[in-house]
Amino acid sequence: MTDHPRDRFDLKPSLEAETAFVEAQDRGRLHHAWLLCGPEGVGKATFAFRAARRLLGAAPDPTRGPLGARPDDPVSQLVSARSHPDLLVLERLVEGGKTKKSISVDQARELPEFFSKSPSQAAYRVAIIDTADDLNINAANALLKVLEEPPERGVLFLITHAPGRLLPTIRSRCRRLAFAPWPEAEVAALVRRMTDLPDEEADRIAGMARGSPGAALGLASAASLETERLARAWVEAPTIDRAEQLAVADGFRGAEGQARFEALLDRLAAAVKARALTAGAGGDAWAGLWSRLTDLPERAAAINLDRGDLLAAALADLARVKAMSR
Repeated sequence: MTDHPRDRFDLKPSLEAETAFVEAQDRGRLHHAWLLCGPEGVGKATFAFRAARRLLGAAPDPTRGPLGARPDDPVSQLVSARSHPDLLVLERLVEGGKTKKSISVDQARELPEFFSKSPSQAAYRVAIIDTADDLNINAANALLKVLEEPPERGVLFLITHAPGRLLPTIRSRCRRLAFAPWPEAEVAALVRRMTDLPDEEADRIAGMARGSPGAALGLASAASLETERLARAWVEAPTIDRAEQLAVADGFRGAEGQARFEALLDRLAAAVKARALTAGAGGDAWAGLWSRLTDLPERAAAINLDRGDLLAAALADLARVKAMSR
């Protein structure tokens, strides 16, 4: 599943966080700024859009959780179309097909102007920063000015994977909601519910996702089929294209990158194992490679090695085994 968080209606990231938010709103004690903390991929952005829809007036749908709303609600449709006048989303811009490294100060300066206006269609004006970790120092200072003078009828959601890296003055002005990694069984259940994958495959993906429903759903998408194809091609091809290898390694950043790395090694190990079973006299070399590949993710996590370097080492090992088998 590759839906943007603004388009997710049936994924409920945290019952505790949603209940706390609803209770604060019901008691009339809604904080002006919420810091959504937790590992990447556990649903913080999904929560932010669920809460935004509620504040912007979407009719509640209790079957979808405390902050549930129907996709066909007019507010939901405006949010999904990125055209609700009372919602502002700050995220890294994409220019020329490349994503910027940070959220700029010019983007952050949109916040004061946005919150200076009264809501046009809803009871609140809502801004989402995805993620606050991406703010450059000048942008962070511009945000701080907004937090120091809380806007009337304005609510701000700051998503962060590493709250300790934010300015202490930003953290101190926000109410914190923590999002923990999901239990593996819940991730597997989600994959089974959202896909047609068999139980064994759903369990395998859940194990690689490390508590991240976002990573799990990404692995369960068509991209996982591409991973399977790539692993088989690398095992069977006489040589491996260096540019392709570097492009794959470039996608190993962050929590979802970790899941992609582990998924590729898992499929690579499976392809090597299949080759070992049919290799005849050369089977021992392939079996040894399979053993080394299955141990690699655990060893990598233990000593925090670069994933791109590990992939290069694994493929060099694969090339040696191929040469021995010729």
